[in-house]
Amino acid sequence: MSDLPRKAVTRTAKLAALPLGFAGRATWGLGKRIGGKSAEIVARELQQRTADQLFKVLGELKGGAMKLGQALSVFESALPEEVAGPYRAALTKLQEAAPPMPTRTVHAALAERLGEDWRELFLEFDEKPAAAASIGQVHRAVWHDGREVAVKVQYPGAGEALLSDLAQLSRFARLLGPLVPGMDIKPLIAEMRDRVSEELDYDLEARAQREHAAEFADDPDVVVPGVVHQSDQVLVTEWIDGVPLSEVIADGTPEERDRAGQLLARFLFSGPARTGLLHADPHPGNFRLLPGEDGGRARLGVLDFGTVDRLPGGLPETIGLCLRMALEGEAETVYELLCDEGFVKESIELDPEEVLDYLLPIIEPAEADEFLFTREWIRSQAARIADPRSPAHQLGKQLNLPPAYLLIHRVTLSTIGVLCQLNASVRLRDELEEWLPGFLPEEPVEEPA
Repeated sequence: MSDLPRKAVTRTAKLAALPLGFAGRATWGLGKRIGGKSAEIVARELQQRTADQLFKVLGELKGGAMKLGQALSVFESALPEEVAGPYRAALTKLQEAAPPMPTRTVHAALAERLGEDWRELFLEFDEKPAAAASIGQVHRAVWHDGREVAVKVQYPGAGEALLSDLAQLSRFARLLGPLVPGMDIKPLIAEMRDRVSEELDYDLEARAQREHAAEFADDPDVVVPGVVHQSDQVLVTEWIDGVPLSEVIADGTPEERDRAGQLLARFLFSGPARTGLLHADPHPGNFRLLPGEDGGRARLGVLDFGTVDRLPGGLPETIGLCLRMALEGEAETVYELLCDEGFVKESIELDPEEVLDYLLPIIEPAEADEFLFTREWIRSQAARIADPRSPAHQLGKQLNLPPAYLLIHRVTLSTIGVLCQLNASVRLRDELEEWLPGFLPEEPVEEPA
């Protein structure tokens, strides 16, 4: 297996071939239709071929290409079923694994970062990677004190590859639009580019993971492995076993799906309130379902803190206030709050009731005591926003997303996408009441008699 391709010309050539391939298949499809095949069958074959080529290239290149693929994978549930089938298998492959780098490259990286005698730090070291992802791969090992650990080694040239890929992908982001109906891919790529330096900094990642591990150390529901050792491009953390969330999505029981969904929602909303940090990479490869202690209920294991949003005061109170007012039907108040926060530019005037209708995907799950997240539900929401003829589509083009909310918005939508993949029944309102500032009205302070 070759190293992570580092030459910009090599990576650019592979990515540049993608839009040409899309165009070539469109011509092929036209020929098939002229030859008598129905439009529906041809469209399905085109989707299959496009998915195969796109995610084969993204997976091979790792770097920013694979990172985009992983980010898109959580929205698979929003695709129409006749389209989702071809994409699902290709997308989910990107949630867990990518082609590994050669053993000699791993050894060289460990020697450079941990010292020539790096093997003395381990009682055992598995040469075969346990997982390979966008900028690094993980090896299972036993630390010198007997603890089972995960050793994350960054790919040589990962930074250059990330920037090169994302710059190239942004040039034909419009062609990727059909992958996620109603979603503009370009801002997602831009946000990833802005966070490249953080993604590559294992010191920042170690600090974020240590803060989470300390806060959740005695938590009965969430497990965050502790940091054992950290250097420039190597991160050693405690190993946790468990069932990857991608396997729960594929084969989990209803009980496992519901439990995983509830804990995912709990972690999303409780993390910022408890640590001042938002875990901002919620694709299924970063979560495990673990057995409960002493026969108790299953727990959620959380991995990879390379991308976090720093929220010292927790999630913005405006989110909770808007959601509460929306549930009470206070369209004018919601509209005023959104205007104050910069979601609506001063030069634009919108219908508050239509704004409320646009926010349905976030409002509806909070209305019920328990909400069943399904592919059918999210497809209907995505289709409504994606349809150029719908008021929701037109309104969405006029709304503005302030920079402070970019990552929060993506994480929220991504988490909803994963909940729909899980087909989980979740008591979301319970988590909002417990953890979201502003969602519950403040108790009046009684004056002393």
